[in-house]
Amino acid sequence: MKLVADLHTHTVASGHAYCSVNEMAQAAADVGLEMIAITDHGPNMPGGPHLYHFGSIHVVPSVIAGVRVLKGVEANIAGPGGELDLPDLPLSELDIVFAGFHTHTGYDDSGIVKNTHALIRTMENPHVDGIVHPGNPTYPVDIDEVVRAAKDLGKLIEINNASLTVARWGSWENCVKFVEKAAEYGATIVICSDAHHTSLVGDFDKAVELVKSVGFDSELVLNTDVNKIREFLADRGKRGKVRK
Repeated sequence: MKLVADLHTHTVASGHAYCSVNEMAQAAADVGLEMIAITDHGPNMPGGPHLYHFGSIHVVPSVIAGVRVLKGVEANIAGPGGELDLPDLPLSELDIVFAGFHTHTGYDDSGIVKNTHALIRTMENPHVDGIVHPGNPTYPVDIDEVVRAAKDLGKLIEINNASLTVARWGSWENCVKFVEKAAEYGATIVICSDAHHTSLVGDFDKAVELVKSVGFDSELVLNTDVNKIREFLADRGKRGKVRK
């Protein structure tokens, strides 16, 4: 399985990552990627960027080092109804919007039922394109319900390589279940590095290993083809922002 884009990465703006936009894009070029998304955390993240960061991100070039750069966010789920830490206007102007649970950002583990409700309500937000690291055992959810909702709503389920290597220990089993359910329902997944340093851009190995172990159809992996990414985002009303 060849992946051509890394759609979940962080820069120094996130407060706990270590490289610039230019450095991350150059790292993507160095490993042969065609596209990268810069998805810094929303403002509820301790040390994270101010709202102005997202209002001004359009100044970042759309191509750096020959790599197409999407300007996005990894928003924080901040409430039980799927409330996010960015308002609608900046969300509507970004190329790609992911959202997920993070500690110290306004939402605490509330048990499977409430966590599941919050995650599904998040996916119901029209600006949200997908959910990140949903296999995190710190925030247990009903995997069947979440995947069915993702399929019905046309949202992405991320399989996060960092969750299998450097963070969110204990995610493997849940991620396997997510991929199995995605295969059952025909939901689309995206495999991302969640890189917080250039050395991890395009690092998908453990996530690819997991996905292959389940026998998942690579046609349902979004980032195997840049045109699939463009078509997905265009179908979500982002045709004007994500050009060839």
